[in-house]
Amino acid sequence: MPTPVGRLTVLYDADCPLCVHLRHWLLRQRQLVPLDLVPAGSQEARRRFPELDHTATLREITVVGDRGQVYRETSAWIVCLWALADHRAKAHWLATPAGQPFARVTVLAAAKWREALKGPDDGTGPDHGAGHCEDGRCEAPVPPG
Repeated sequence: MPTPVGRLTVLYDADCPLCVHLRHWLLRQRQLVPLDLVPAGSQEARRRFPELDHTATLREITVVGDRGQVYRETSAWIVCLWALADHRAKAHWLATPAGQPFARVTVLAAAKWREALKGPDDGTGPDHGAGHCEDGRCEAPVPPG
């Protein structure tokens, strides 16, 4: 019998405007499973999850269940939606063979948008974690048209 999830910790990139926006969105939603949102790579993340590759958590969304389950990339987004009252049905659909391509395309689009907001960052440069915003306020690019 699978172990139920009672709480999830979402590790998000606090230097990414899109990630911070999604953090705020998650916090405004009615949660069926409580979500703790912790900056990826932070001292708190390292304290809670010493076994994780924290450099990788800055490159891809990672969600950790209270029983040690680890979800990355598309699965992480799906489990976040699953935790929300108004989005659980959508999460179930996105986890099916019919929904998985939509989930994957959405995650890839978010990654491209994130890269456009932050600029390329391999996690090793001198400005790693600093973001690429002049005065600390980043704006999402305006779609063409």
